[in-house]
Amino acid sequence: MFNNLTPPPPDAILKVMQQFRDDPRSDKVDLGVGVYRDATGVTPVMRAVKAAEAHLVATQDSKGYVAMAGDTAFHSAMAALVLGGVVGAERIAAAAATGGTGAVRQAMELIHTANPQARVWISQPTWPNHPALAEAAGLEWRPYRYYDAENGGIDRAGMMADLDGAREGDVILLHGCCHNPTGADFTESDWADIAAFLERRGLIPFVDIAYQGFGDGVDADAAGLRHLAARLPRLMIAGSAAKNFGLYRERAGIYMVVCPPAERDTTQAMMAWLNRSSTGFPPDHGARVVTTILNDPMMKDQWLQELAEMRARVNGLRAALATALRKETGSDRFGFLGAQKGMFSLLGGTDAQIARLREEFGLYLVGGGRMNIAGLKEDTVDRVAAGIARVLND
Repeated sequence: MFNNLTPPPPDAILKVMQQFRDDPRSDKVDLGVGVYRDATGVTPVMRAVKAAEAHLVATQDSKGYVAMAGDTAFHSAMAALVLGGVVGAERIAAAAATGGTGAVRQAMELIHTANPQARVWISQPTWPNHPALAEAAGLEWRPYRYYDAENGGIDRAGMMADLDGAREGDVILLHGCCHNPTGADFTESDWADIAAFLERRGLIPFVDIAYQGFGDGVDADAAGLRHLAARLPRLMIAGSAAKNFGLYRERAGIYMVVCPPAERDTTQAMMAWLNRSSTGFPPDHGARVVTTILNDPMMKDQWLQELAEMRARVNGLRAALATALRKETGSDRFGFLGAQKGMFSLLGGTDAQIARLREEFGLYLVGGGRMNIAGLKEDTVDRVAAGIARVLND
């Protein structure tokens, strides 16, 4: 049986990770792996997380299973964080998932169960797992133009032209904030235009909000999603606590559906059943940490302060890199970096150029020039800018 297997295509990010590990140079810079790092290059355990875990150690008296959809307290805490009270609980179905990836996968499964003919429209470029998860769920997906590489912004005309081909009942996958991999986000007016288009065409938005708090702030980053929730009858959401709580290993994720009250209970039951048929019961430790933090005013304040510090650090590195590149190139060729949001930006570049950055300058980026800004350190900005200017400023 197993002799019939063929190796899957290598994962681009994992390949870069291995190349970085194998490189003996001490001055190499990892700009590929999409995790937050502090000034020492470490992905820290947040102080609020340590406090919540200490509380759980002292008070938790069971590691028994929770419900198939996860702890309802986690659902409520995350719904409040993401949706901000713009819709009532009677419209929200929710289920815990194995990280943000699990949330997207379970949401795709729910789409396929509800309407196998629905097509999922996915921005180009996007997080590479989006199309893969749609295909794994048996869904047809279509690309829509998103990024304008010439100005480092959104190709609004191309996007709307492509989405004009969507038919009623199709699902439009949107990044809630801090678009991965481009860092180019919708404006307030963009969200209003999108909401009107979706409403007019009978399309269902599916918002992946993996980086809430890394753009402009927890509430500001969710404003577009909340606009959709308040205006449209149906909305799907995939959320993650990996980035904004630093819980990468704990796989704390959630997927939610906003729908008319008459559809809520059936949708909730189906989401629980989909969990049962995949992971059985979702992991709880990370979810319990998040719930503890969000329900304790002191811990929540501490978490928000830490998140603000992380956001300020990334934004500061963005500004520093844009300034250094302006100095190196004598132009504003890379000025878009300073205006983008979140941890990622897309610099562009051929495979040969990305290989040259790696081989000559020890700069590790993912293909196409996706760059994790949080992989920079204050003392590496100038050297990184010099390498980028030499190779990509053609």
